[in-house]
Amino acid sequence: MSDFPPDSALVRHVLVSPNHDARATAPDMILLHYTGMSSSQAALKRLCDTEARVSSHYVVMENGEIYQLVPETERAWHAGISSWEGETDINSRSIGIEIANPGHDLGYPDFPDVQIEAVIALCRDILTRRRISPGRVLAHSDVAPARKPDPGEKFPWAKLADAGVGIWVEPTAIMPGPEL
Repeated sequence: MSDFPPDSALVRHVLVSPNHDARATAPDMILLHYTGMSSSQAALKRLCDTEARVSSHYVVMENGEIYQLVPETERAWHAGISSWEGETDINSRSIGIEIANPGHDLGYPDFPDVQIEAVIALCRDILTRRRISPGRVLAHSDVAPARKPDPGEKFPWAKLADAGVGIWVEPTAIMPGPEL
C-alpha cells in the first residue's frame, strides 16, 4: 500500500505499515496501548516491520504529534489474543492507538500532558466520526488482562473521562461481606 490520506485532520504524519488486512466488521471501539519500547522511533520502526506482524492505526508521540500507520477502514494488528463482551476479533472491532511510553519494563514514566491532550483530541475525533460510544474506549489490559498491562496505572483515565472519552469509576473501599 502506498501513502494514504489520513482519516483525521489531527494527523501530522502518515507512515505506512504493511501489517494489516481487511476488517470483518466496522469498528465500534477504540483500544489504547502504550508502545513499551525504548523510544518512540523504535516503536514506529517495529510497527512498520513486516516481520513483526504488529501495527496500530495511530501512534501519539510524547510531544503530541500524531502518526497514522493504517487506514481506519483496515484491520490493524494490535490487540492480539483478546476478548470483550463475547467478541474475540478485537482487531476487527477496534481502532488501535499506541501511546509512546516505554512502559513497565523500561521505567514507566508519566504521560506528558501534551501527549494526553492529543490522545483526548484524537479519541474525540474518532468517536464523533465513527459514532462510537465513549464507554467503548478501552485499555489493552481490559481486553487481554492476563497478558497485557497497558496503558497501565499511570494512565490518566479520569482526565479522559472528564473530557468525554472513556469512563472512570471512582475507587471505593471494599467492605467486608456478611459472615457465612
